[in-house]
Amino acid sequence: MARTEETALEREEMELEADSGELRVYELGFHLDPELPQEEVKKTYQSVREMIAKVGTVVAEGEPQNIQLAYTIYRSDTTGRRDFNNAFFSWIAYESNAEGHASVIEAADAEKRIIRFIDLRTSKEEAQHSSEMQEIFLKAAQAQNSEAEEEQAADAELDAALKEVEV
Repeated sequence: MARTEETALEREEMELEADSGELRVYELGFHLDPELPQEEVKKTYQSVREMIAKVGTVVAEGEPQNIQLAYTIYRSDTTGRRDFNNAFFSWIAYESNAEGHASVIEAADAEKRIIRFIDLRTSKEEAQHSSEMQEIFLKAAQAQNSEAEEEQAADAELDAALKEVEV
């Protein structure tokens, strides 16, 4: 019985929110098809961003990055079942009213190049923090790649020196 009361309260809250013209901050996270060419990924991301900008204000964002998924996502369409083990992940935090939020959900659901999405309520501070954390992770990954390249160069020099000694 408690669950029924919770559901009724949630429904009532959603109805009040829909009637309200109050601005709220939402975050749309989405996975794009990993088989798309890089240019198509950028175009899709830009079209989603532009659609969001029409109904609200972009607060923070994370551009698409190809990531390994924690589990296989599958989608069925007219050609059959497709399994995805990686995808281009991106997110956009935006401020909008309930009507704008509903149109974002509809558009994301209609976009066939998006294989999965999540939309949730957040705050400007949390969105800004996510943006800062993404920058930190990107810098750390770049530093790690740089170290790996330096190590490979040092190994190549060592191999060349050893070959000279053998001759």
